[in-house]
Amino acid sequence: MGRRIGLTGGIACGKSTASAMLKARGAAIIDADEVARDVVAPGTAGLTAITEAFGPAILREGALDRAALARIIYATPAARAQLEAILHPRIAEESARRMAEAARVAPLVVYDAALIIESGRAESLRPLVVVYAPRAVQMARLMARDGLDEAAAAARLAAQMPIDEKARYADHIIDNSGDLAQTQAQIDQLWRLWLEHA
Repeated sequence: MGRRIGLTGGIACGKSTASAMLKARGAAIIDADEVARDVVAPGTAGLTAITEAFGPAILREGALDRAALARIIYATPAARAQLEAILHPRIAEESARRMAEAARVAPLVVYDAALIIESGRAESLRPLVVVYAPRAVQMARLMARDGLDEAAAAARLAAQMPIDEKARYADHIIDNSGDLAQTQAQIDQLWRLWLEHA
């Protein structure tokens, strides 16, 4: 049975890079964003529940119109809380199902999610790995990647838990501020550690 770990990080820290490196070594990746999309796909109970709560205006051709839903939920905290009450149990249940299924065949199961700590799930996903890059590196990468000016990049970082705070929750930190070879070396070291103690 495969070992389970949580993988998180801040924006532009390289969580996707670390996830891809683990996948290349044989880990099964459970992507929280993918699960969140799947539980509201056409024909699902999740989409039915959201439509009942917010009305048919959140649909376009039978699928969830994310922009329309966003306009509603960002208008009032109550609407956002209502959506979270619908989605979070479904995401948790489907994530647990996928992790259990993957653990039967993969040596390592990685739950890859940006908000593990913020959603209160850190303790249930140990060991927890935080992919880290200093704030200055995050800023530079974010500006280059998304074509943002300094103020816009700073605003995106300000909307998240600071990476130094996230790092305090970590059992392991992957410092992704250097080149890919340095990140690979850290992944290799952790991979050996996890498989020895699986």
